[in-house]
Amino acid sequence: MLDLELLRTLVCVVDEGSFTRAASRVHRTQSTVSQQVRKLEQGVGKTLLLRDRAGGNVSATEDGELMVAYARRLLAIAGEAEHVLSAPRKACVLRLGIPEDFDVSRLTVLLAGFAARHAEVRLETSSGMSMNLRSALASGELDLALVKREPGDGPSLAAWPERLVWVGGKQRIPDGAAVPLVLFPQGCIYRKRAIYALESAGRPWHIAYHSHSLAGVQAAVAAGLGVSLLPAFARLGTHAVLGEDAGFAPAPPTELAIVGNQRALNTAEQHLVAALKQAIGHDSQAAAA
Repeated sequence: MLDLELLRTLVCVVDEGSFTRAASRVHRTQSTVSQQVRKLEQGVGKTLLLRDRAGGNVSATEDGELMVAYARRLLAIAGEAEHVLSAPRKACVLRLGIPEDFDVSRLTVLLAGFAARHAEVRLETSSGMSMNLRSALASGELDLALVKREPGDGPSLAAWPERLVWVGGKQRIPDGAAVPLVLFPQGCIYRKRAIYALESAGRPWHIAYHSHSLAGVQAAVAAGLGVSLLPAFARLGTHAVLGEDAGFAPAPPTELAIVGNQRALNTAEQHLVAALKQAIGHDSQAAAA
């Protein structure tokens, strides 16, 4: 393998036409420069320089001229590589918001795959209540967001209906007893729907448990702490579906939507939206079935 340092010395000697001047240029002794050229000649098995008797002037042989031409190209490529690698690279940052009450396991594989296919993009994913995500989007803190909302509540890049079901533990709530509710924090559309439905039906209720996470709500319902209104996909095998016979009328669907800033999407955002559409659309079809 050719040594770039030796090639650099050869080019310098040819450019200067003298070992003495080349040595002064590279801040080395004349003997060191001469030894480096001789080492390169031994490595390639060719005489690269013709030296006069006094050693003051040198010229390239035919092989030397060929080697110098390659040396210049190799040194230029090496310099370009060093420049590119040392220069700061600007990564495209893509900020995605997802609802805090969303089943994140549905997205982890998708997001990991997106990140692997787009090494030039730094994907930053954060979670929060849908109302907070929409505020962050409006203020420019997010580029894209998945939000839970009322159907048709504003423009979107894609939207899917979310079928809701009442779920509870295995025990039945006595007639006339206040309904113990397992809820997400204020601002959650499921919470609003559940309370409105019970108020409209004239049924008493109280908050038995609340959690920011979907897993927390699911666990509380499974443990028998109360009932909740959840999207159909979030119902666990340990949950009982509560219907009209138990006093829970069907709730109209909510909507899961991808929303963005009011500007044209860049290429990375377009690819992420396409991936989200494919994954969520498939899951929505499976839930509907």
